[in-house]
Amino acid sequence: MASKKNRARASKDTTTRKYKKKTSALITEKVIYVDYKDVDLLARFMSDRAKIRNRRVSGNDVQQQREVANAIKVAREMALLPYARRVSTQRTRPPRDGRRERDTELRTEAPEQPVDEVTADEVVEQPVADEVRA
Repeated sequence: MASKKNRARASKDTTTRKYKKKTSALITEKVIYVDYKDVDLLARFMSDRAKIRNRRVSGNDVQQQREVANAIKVAREMALLPYARRVSTQRTRPPRDGRRERDTELRTEAPEQPVDEVTADEVVEQPVADEVRA
């Protein structure tokens, strides 16, 4: 009977997958020089949160990725590209113990009562209930 290490190694070798190598946008568009002023090209190598995509995702080789990263960094310094973008998503949390539903019902059932205006002549001084006893 094979040990656990040998079984794991054997199953690991049999499950190796061959992935299709991605082609870079630089190769498909035949770009010779990556310019920091070419914002449209550089934006293709950035995520929606303005992070630089890695080589595995973009399909660049090492030299291309280095050139793209440096161009993006220079474009950020020149304020042509953002350092970060804020992605606005509406997160709706389920109400806890029906608390939110109950609060909204109370607010809708009891409308605010109008406050009567009191003039200075109507103000009556109340005796102080908490007098200090000596």
